[in-house]
Formats: sequence, C-alpha cells, structure tokens
Amino acid sequence: MKVLVIGSVYPRYHEDAEVPWLRTSVAHLKKAGVDIQVLAPAYKGLKSHEIDGTRVNRFRYAPAGWEILTHEEGAPSKMASRPWLQLLAIPYIISGFFKCLKICRKWKPDVIHAHWPFPHAYIALGAAKLLRIPLVLNFHGAELLLIRKKKWVKPLLKFAIGQAQAVFANSSFTAGKIKAIRNVDVEWSPYGTTLDEREGSGREVRGSGENSIVPHAVDGKFKILFVGRHIERKGIRYLIDSAKLLPADKFEIRIVGVGDLTEKLKQHAAQYPHVVFTGKLSPEDLAHEYSTANVFVLPAIVDHKGDTEGLGVVLIEAMELGLPIVASNVGGIPDVVVDGKSGILVPEKDPEALADAFKRIASDRSLTVSLLEGARRRIDECFTWDGIIARQIEVYNKVIGKRKKR
Repeated sequence: MKVLVIGSVYPRYHEDAEVPWLRTSVAHLKKAGVDIQVLAPAYKGLKSHEIDGTRVNRFRYAPAGWEILTHEEGAPSKMASRPWLQLLAIPYIISGFFKCLKICRKWKPDVIHAHWPFPHAYIALGAAKLLRIPLVLNFHGAELLLIRKKKWVKPLLKFAIGQAQAVFANSSFTAGKIKAIRNVDVEWSPYGTTLDEREGSGREVRGSGENSIVPHAVDGKFKILFVGRHIERKGIRYLIDSAKLLPADKFEIRIVGVGDLTEKLKQHAAQYPHVVFTGKLSPEDLAHEYSTANVFVLPAIVDHKGDTEGLGVVLIEAMELGLPIVASNVGGIPDVVVDGKSGILVPEKDPEALADAFKRIASDRSLTVSLLEGARRRIDECFTWDGIIARQIEVYNKVIGKRKKR
C-alpha cells in the first residue's frame, strides 16, 4: 500500500522538533508495511530530502526569503501578526496542487492522506479526482477555528469534506465541529506518545495497588508541573491564581516553556515565591522535571478567539511517564482524561478547583494509585500507536476497496 501524506509542516532536518506526532505516525505506518511519501511546503528554499528514510517532497511557492508561511509557528498566527503573508496563500495552493499531481502521476499512491484540510484538501483534490485516488482528510481543530474569523472558509470546507472518501478527527470535540459543517461519518484518530522508550522507561507505572510506583515529594514539596507554550488557551494565569490557595512551604508550581505571554505571566506570579518559571529546557532537563514532579496539570481554557485544546497530547505523554493528571474539562481533553478514572477534570478558569485537586492528590495515596492505573488502561485502550495505526490502515483498505468496486 502506498500513501501520500500531505501537511503544512514536517521536520526539516533530523533534529527538528516540528510536529513530532506526525513524524511518529509516519514511522509507525512504515513499520506496519505502508510505503509512505510526504508532501510539505519548502521553508526558505529547502529542497526535497529524506527524514527517517522517508522521502519528503518540498514544493516551492515563493522566493526563498519569503517562504516562511509555515514552520516555527502556526500559519494563522503568522498571518495575524504579518498580514502580507496572506498574499502567499494562492501561490502556496497552486504550487502544492501541481507538485501533488506530479508525484501522484509518477508514484501512483493508493491513498492521499491530507492533514489540515484547509487548504490542503485543495492541494490534493486535483490528483484525487483526475487519477481516481481515494482522499482521506485529517482535521486537528485549527482549520475549523478559521471559520469564526473568515466566513467564506466554511463553504470551502463543506465542499472538501463532501469530496473525501474518509474523514479523521483528532478528538470527539473536533469531530463534533466537523459534523456541524457537514453530517458525515468521522473516524476518531488521536495521537499516541512521541516519547521514545528511553524517555518513557523511568516513570512507567507497574504492578497494581501498593506495588504501583507513585511520585513522591522531593525536598519536602509537592511539585505541580506544567509544560507547554505560554499562550492564552493554556490557561496558565488560572494555574498561577491557584498558588494563593496552596501553602508555599508544601507546594511548588513549575511552569516549563516560553511564549508570547511569558513576561506578563511572570509579573502576575511575582507575589508567589512558590511559582517557578524554568524557561525552555533541554530534553535532559525536561526529563528531570518530569521525574521529580508529583502531578501534571493542563489548565486549558477556551480563549477569546474560541480556540482550545484539540486533544492534549502532552497529557498522554505525562501519563506515559507515570504522573497523575489534573486538567480542564474543555475541548478534546475529556477524550484523554476520564474524570476520576484516568485523571481529575476541573472546570476551566477555576483556580479553587485546581487547588482542591492538587490537595486531594497530595493527601490521598490510594487516589494517586487509582489514577495512575486508570491512565495506563486508558492509554492501552485508545492511545497506543499500534492501535491507532491499525485503525488508520483499516480505513485505507476500506476506501481502496470502494475505489476498486467503482
């Protein structure tokens, strides 16, 4: 089986940390015997190359110095701060369209799998129609947010969805938004962990009951860990507000990462000595943060643009590393965190609920053991790459079978 994967971003070199979940997905598809090629835009003149033995076809859409629409930061965010980048959208689609057609004529894939269907469905549609190749669209949520700001996007997405032979969504939350545009069957296709075995081995939960490994307080403090970009929808300010309800001699909130709001958040936290900003960390230092934490938190919110967490893959990784979870009940998070079973869900923008959840976990070892065991079961049921890839291949086979019958 040959599959052409289309996306706006793919690692530019071996050490590039862009879209690790997509890179891992491609690796697991290859492991399952699928022949894969990737189609993605160039970045500053980048030519086609290989990553992990997979050919990455780059399409040029502007002079090298202008090819900055993707990578480093999401295209919508870039266009919001630099409106002139919107002028690149048309050459982006046209160049991608012809590159896709050229690849498909020569390589003859059995399936085209387009991530972020706006605009990549329109890059794929020419080859899909002319060469009768089944088209699978994969939504991640960000493209659906555009509808709120640009009303003309909705009919384009509705048409594209109608042309696809299958539709994937990263969460039930995203699936609901797709169905609101066009009532079609949507397959749930989440991400698995992007941690390698070495990174994940140190905190894996083993055994049951009293034999489970439970995080213990380091230096006498219960450490609460957040890892992510410092942007509005992560809800970090409400995590900081919870600090006033947590004794400084017993609790410590550690905030890893950077972002547009970092300086404002630091000012907001200045009155709380037990809120620590670590900045951006090396893989080794990040692993140390996970190994010394007691609980992982994602206090996400629905931001002023209506954006929120599409899934929360960072939660899956924290589960893999053996940390109990506290997270907001928004977006796709409830697909990962089943309240009281694989973690604790709290209302968004509620510092008191966050503080109460931290105190519960700190004071109740049996609750922690139960949550860790529930998290392991949830991962095994829904978030192993073997299971995710098996479901994807099942869909591929289904759409290929339908094409042969036509």
